[in-house]
Amino acid sequence: MDVKEGQTKEKSLMEWTVVLLNCLALCIGTTSGPLSLRFYFVHGGSSRWLCSWLETAGWPILILPLCILYKRQPDVQHVTFHQCLAACAIGLITGVDDYMDAWGVSYLPLSTYSLLNATQLAFNAVFAFLLVRQRFTPYSINAVILLTLGSVLLAFQTKNDKPKEVTNKEYILGFLLTIGAAGLYGLILPIIELVYKGSKCRVTYALVMEMQLIMSFSATMLCTIGMVVNKDFETVASEARASDVGEVQFYVALVWNAISWQLFFIGVFGVIFLTSSLLSGILKTVFIPVTQVLAIIIYHENFSGEKGLALALALWGFASYLYGEYIKSKQPANVAELMNQRIPNHTCEFPGIVEQKSLEEAVKEKNSNTEIHTVQK
Repeated sequence: MDVKEGQTKEKSLMEWTVVLLNCLALCIGTTSGPLSLRFYFVHGGSSRWLCSWLETAGWPILILPLCILYKRQPDVQHVTFHQCLAACAIGLITGVDDYMDAWGVSYLPLSTYSLLNATQLAFNAVFAFLLVRQRFTPYSINAVILLTLGSVLLAFQTKNDKPKEVTNKEYILGFLLTIGAAGLYGLILPIIELVYKGSKCRVTYALVMEMQLIMSFSATMLCTIGMVVNKDFETVASEARASDVGEVQFYVALVWNAISWQLFFIGVFGVIFLTSSLLSGILKTVFIPVTQVLAIIIYHENFSGEKGLALALALWGFASYLYGEYIKSKQPANVAELMNQRIPNHTCEFPGIVEQKSLEEAVKEKNSNTEIHTVQK
């Protein structure tokens, strides 16, 4: 029994390690992605399609870890045809979202952009309710209201916040497109979770990475078409030569931008698979203050009273949402609820492979653990 209990603890430790690694990747991408995008525009860049392209162009870095997973488990479950189509569709939506995002970053101060991005948590709550039956609670409703109020508050500080080279029309366009991108991203997360839940085959971490690779490739192809049509590939070299930071540093920033966003998507897909789309949205929101502080330090942006109040509302909404989920997790769930929700338990046969358990497997393990504790007593 001691050996079995030790194996259970070892698996649990492995599960948490994989979860934490994915959370770390998500947090790094959430913070450094927008900062490096803004770096491009501040130092002479002007191509929105290039920025959109960079957000998913780092997909080749997934090939090596996938090859390692295939070597360690030759009979791993691969994506089905329907999952491939779903990943392609998600990729096209992501490409559109990236393009809208790039317009927002190009016209808005990064601190304002980050605060507006916090509204994705509100959109996530609405779409999760519609698509994956995520229930509304007084806490989640409170969070939606607070995040909406924060966005409305930011809309009234145009004169004090607008960069000198940006017109009022461009600022409003960037504002609206950033809100739209946040809404589209709030839709993407529950769709990914819905694909996982609707899968008829065993969903492994390797399959999740395959879906991410297909999604990123699809989004990159869409943005590549946009760049070709707009002739943006021809302007990158001239932008690098004219950049005030030097040609080498300019290209390094572009490469790091692609890596940062791929880390972000690794974290997004992994966290949704291992936990839920809710936690993925929460982690993205909680790092808003970090991005804001770095934007003020690096780009010397103005931090007005309206931004401070909007930040307080965003953090209040985040805390409300998180507390509501904590309260809900403490409530006993009946069998019907368990059938409609993902059970947040997984098995790790070895590093990098995480498998979802069915309800029956979870019940068997719970009974097994109960027997172990009974014997020990």
